[in-house]
Amino acid sequence: MQSSSDSSTFKLDQRVHSTNDPRRIGTVKYIGPVEGHPGTWVGVDWDNGEAKHDGSLNGVRYFEARSQLSGSFVRAQNLTAGISFIEALYIRYRDQPTQEDEDEMYVLSASNKRVSVQLVGKEKIQDKLSRLEELTGASLSYLGVSNPGSPNEIRNIVPNLKELDLTGNLLSEWKDVGIICEQLPSLAALNLSNNSMSHEIVGLPPLKSIHILVLNNTGINWTQIEVLKDLLPVIEELHLMGNGINAIKTASSSIVHGFDSLRLLNLEENCIAEWNEIVKLSQLRSLEELHLNKNNLNHIFYPDHDTIDKLVGGDESHDQSCIPFQNLRCLLLGGNNIDDLASVDSLNSFPKLIDIRLSENPIADPGRGGIPRFVLVARLAKVEILNGSEVSTRERKESEIRYVRLVMSKLHGNPDEIKQHPRFVELKNFHGIEDERSSVGTTGPQKMASGLLSVTLKSVAPSIGEKPPLTKKLPAATTIGKLKILCETFFKLGSIRPKLFLQEEGSPLPILLDDEMATLMDVGIGNESTVLVDEES
Repeated sequence: MQSSSDSSTFKLDQRVHSTNDPRRIGTVKYIGPVEGHPGTWVGVDWDNGEAKHDGSLNGVRYFEARSQLSGSFVRAQNLTAGISFIEALYIRYRDQPTQEDEDEMYVLSASNKRVSVQLVGKEKIQDKLSRLEELTGASLSYLGVSNPGSPNEIRNIVPNLKELDLTGNLLSEWKDVGIICEQLPSLAALNLSNNSMSHEIVGLPPLKSIHILVLNNTGINWTQIEVLKDLLPVIEELHLMGNGINAIKTASSSIVHGFDSLRLLNLEENCIAEWNEIVKLSQLRSLEELHLNKNNLNHIFYPDHDTIDKLVGGDESHDQSCIPFQNLRCLLLGGNNIDDLASVDSLNSFPKLIDIRLSENPIADPGRGGIPRFVLVARLAKVEILNGSEVSTRERKESEIRYVRLVMSKLHGNPDEIKQHPRFVELKNFHGIEDERSSVGTTGPQKMASGLLSVTLKSVAPSIGEKPPLTKKLPAATTIGKLKILCETFFKLGSIRPKLFLQEEGSPLPILLDDEMATLMDVGIGNESTVLVDEES
């Protein structure tokens, strides 16, 4: 790898990395003298934002850095302008491991001593990898690749590559990407993540064999995607994470057209706040998976044709026969700001949607006033995978019955409550659940909803020690505060103050039960539920 350079090697806006650290990547923003310091300096704006200043020093402005501490001045010999594709390939697959590499291969013994590890069959693996003409997959991540090298060099050396990972290199020009791809006729998957790509897409030929393209953290926007669209005739997966995208800006239409083969679109960790921007993707006929985790969405809805008509305006028509999101099976919405039940209920209108993620939204977090998993399962009629966990037939049945009984307990004296539960009547009839009847005893009217629930109490508190779980029959109207008092008695806690959690099937984490006035029914504790008994810290 190129180890040193003089200042004439560099030019403004060139991508470089630190000579001693190929993962420390930045952009050249200044070349010249620095007042009070002899010689020529290279001003670099570092991608990771970890440097010394904002491009000014001692009151003199030399360049504008992206942040207050992302810029620094570096001697040319401490920067590398990059190497060719084939040079990186030889480094990764031809060079023999150094003694330093061998020394790094160890495990720690029981006495915390290093024990060297030797890979069985290492020579055989190295021999196979060194036969570059047979390689079908190559990872050249963080090797400082900045150019494709000599003409036809790639074609002659690795003619059979199908998968190529170029993450974290110094590529920026699309024409260089095109030169690489043209020499790899079988290339189907390309990862360019963490390369700061030019906003001008010029010199890029059609990528006729690319089925999977990963452009995470490349600075790309949707205007550029519209240009790329026509150059990706068979694209099936497009990954665009972490690019600061806040709008789906199309060139000549309000609706995104094309992408006839696109099955998966990943827009996670962007800045999209308005669901209308996502509606622009509703006419992509082949789209099956849409990843929108960690954006800024606060409300979603299913777009009917009238909605789309308003979106496109009167001067533009759309295909009325195309059902919005007609093949969407998976919609990931985790880590947004969705806080309303209407958004949840709207998911039932997507024709084929069965895999949904709503975790880390206020509506799905009981600790922030949201609803528990069993209510989500009951309200989402077709969901088969929720928050990454399969919804079994048993879980669906139990969730729907618990949900119906929960709603019934709220209807007394509040008949308008039913408007908030569009599936209530359907589920009540489906499961044959009868209306509650009041019976008069010595203590007056008693509701059937206050019937006994079988609840398992399981101690997980360190200071309580190991104790067998207890299964108790408790009235559904028991409050969380009362249950805490009962736990103090059941487990002989003394001065220890219990902290309760509901363990739900399919949920990766138990749900904190901290509303002492809420009843078991209110918080979703049903028959055969498990409550974990911890202690206040």
